[in-house]
Amino acid sequence: MNSAGKLVIGVDIGGTFTDVFVHNETSGSVRTAKVPSTPDDPARAFLSGIETVVDDLSTVSTIVHGTTVATNALLENKGAKTGLITTSGFRDVLEMRRRDRPTTWGLRGSYEPVVPRNLRLEVTERTLADGTVREDVDLNKVDLAVDHLLQQGCKACCLFFINGYANDANERAAAERIRARWPNAFVSVATEIVPEIREFERVSTAALNAILQPLVSAYLDNIHSSLRAKGFNGELLIVQSNGGVMSIEMARQLPVRTALSGPAAGVIAAREIAAAAGLPDIVTCDMGGTSFDVSLIEQGEGSLSAQTSIGFGRVIRTPMIEITTIGAGGGSIAHVDADGILKVGPHSAGSNPGPACYGLGNRQPTVTDANLLLGRINPGRPIGVNAGVNAGESGEVAGDRLASGSLDLEAARNAIDTCVAQPLGLEVMAAADAILRVANAHMAGAIRLVSIERGHDPTRFTAMPFGGGGALHTGALIKDVGLRATLVPRYPGITSAMGCVVADLRHDRVQTVNRMLDDCDAVQLAGAFTDVADELQERVLASGVSVEGIERFVELDMLYLGQTHAVSVPLNSFHNNQVGGNTGALTLAEIHQAFDDTYLKTYGRLLEGIAKRVLNYRVIVIGRRPSFNMNSLGLEAQAAVTGTDTPEPLAIRPVWVNGASVQVPVYNRESLGVGSVLKGPALVEQADTTIFVDPGLVGSTDSMGNLLIERDDF
Repeated sequence: MNSAGKLVIGVDIGGTFTDVFVHNETSGSVRTAKVPSTPDDPARAFLSGIETVVDDLSTVSTIVHGTTVATNALLENKGAKTGLITTSGFRDVLEMRRRDRPTTWGLRGSYEPVVPRNLRLEVTERTLADGTVREDVDLNKVDLAVDHLLQQGCKACCLFFINGYANDANERAAAERIRARWPNAFVSVATEIVPEIREFERVSTAALNAILQPLVSAYLDNIHSSLRAKGFNGELLIVQSNGGVMSIEMARQLPVRTALSGPAAGVIAAREIAAAAGLPDIVTCDMGGTSFDVSLIEQGEGSLSAQTSIGFGRVIRTPMIEITTIGAGGGSIAHVDADGILKVGPHSAGSNPGPACYGLGNRQPTVTDANLLLGRINPGRPIGVNAGVNAGESGEVAGDRLASGSLDLEAARNAIDTCVAQPLGLEVMAAADAILRVANAHMAGAIRLVSIERGHDPTRFTAMPFGGGGALHTGALIKDVGLRATLVPRYPGITSAMGCVVADLRHDRVQTVNRMLDDCDAVQLAGAFTDVADELQERVLASGVSVEGIERFVELDMLYLGQTHAVSVPLNSFHNNQVGGNTGALTLAEIHQAFDDTYLKTYGRLLEGIAKRVLNYRVIVIGRRPSFNMNSLGLEAQAAVTGTDTPEPLAIRPVWVNGASVQVPVYNRESLGVGSVLKGPALVEQADTTIFVDPGLVGSTDSMGNLLIERDDF
């Protein structure tokens, strides 16, 4: 596709499909593509997806990439061989963890640290918790440790000193010595990544960063050089787990911040779509081929967690959008266990061989096979085959790895019959329905976890299902959980790729204070905030990416004396404090009040008479990228206005609903004009997904092309 104008491309690589979203900033037009992922070499799908819709990369100004390379490497234990240099007596911090167990109630469990003990070496140095250097680092021992790790074949090195967060002088001296002798740039220094108290979280994050550096750097270098060879001269940006984007250079240095980057991009897109639709309270439901990812957005703001775990004992201490993930994707495999209980997931058929209906050799049934057999998916229009979409144009073939141009209905039937129906003594259609019921129950449980179990009333929230399969399960999301409605975006199968395009540049920095509030100097704190914000702002400006404005935020991690868990306290008066701002305006009284307001909102009461501690401060700088006009997503809906509320269906298809076959009208998404109303049961087909409107529900299209699905009596 050659298009005059400035093109911005978002690319999200998932377990089954790689999604591409192209926005022409000049004309406002949008084009999408969906191609099968290539797990053996993700860069192949990345490049082929772009080339499906853009044949002249010189017209592209920016490519933003959401990647799962880091996440998959951690889950599959495929990182680089890494050595650890640490303070004498503390080589086992990485292995001791927090003394948790793989199975909470189990008496046994095994754990293999990411750096084995023979590659965890000690050197002499000692910094006290108050920052006093009792003993300088022995640089000769650092040299010996480096030589030993290189002899053992280590490709990366992690440096961690026990109280480096309080005073990093010894760590900086050792880092300079290591980098002078290490043959590559893969040296991760703990206080450069996480300058926070709590030694396990700090060393875990730094070690994982080191393990990922060679792999992620090679991957980014590969796609960057390939893009350059094809004429791309713009900026390549990478989505972070916190929902912002960073330069490729920063991603090479801090690959640990790209874990969960793809799901984070989906949440960012969902937030923007919902805000434009006037829905500030939503639950995002990303159902791809492998997983079902859920996140809650309240009053337009998503939840950030300070840390997460990628597998047991692999803690990453860096801000991340709070996402709950379960193994309930379209490719999740259904099976009957030894106790005769039907299970769905967590194992997935992935993109190769994929569901049984792909005809590529898999004989185990998946959620996609069940949807196909029940008539909810058109076998002649599989997702990802006709996935190139442009406003007002027909789709293009985006890649076809199926055995034929259509899905194999009989293969799906045989897989469900053999693996589920016969073991359970069910008819094959009832077995397919049971697979969906189990999958829906898992999804409903994930939504309850982020809503009801955290004190949120689900009737206030609207679900936003996206990913290739999410829109097929809208009825379960509304009825099983009691949600207000669901809002299906215009391109649900490409939402995460769209999130790459709308995400802002973002950098965070956390620094430990660990002092009682009344012992702090407010002016000194404000000066520290400003210095860090200035540094991060320069990093945003140095990225070379155009931004419309810069916002600066400060939060304090605070708690009462004697508590373990902190609350994040925003300092609203410091919002957007600029270079050279009035740092003397901050007072301890303001901090006291901000803590009281936050604590009261969180827990409903204050603890009178107990002193307050400032654990950390967090500075956030966001470079706002050019705004995206959501109305450009609804160009087809605006063009399709015909003066009638309900368009003519493309076809009538039998669909298994509530234990019986029902004749259901099938509509083309592109034909739905603004105000079109569909009463369930109804099917809506488009290139990147299929939407099922359950009986008792009604859908209507808004000016941005979204389909709002509610109870018929709402």
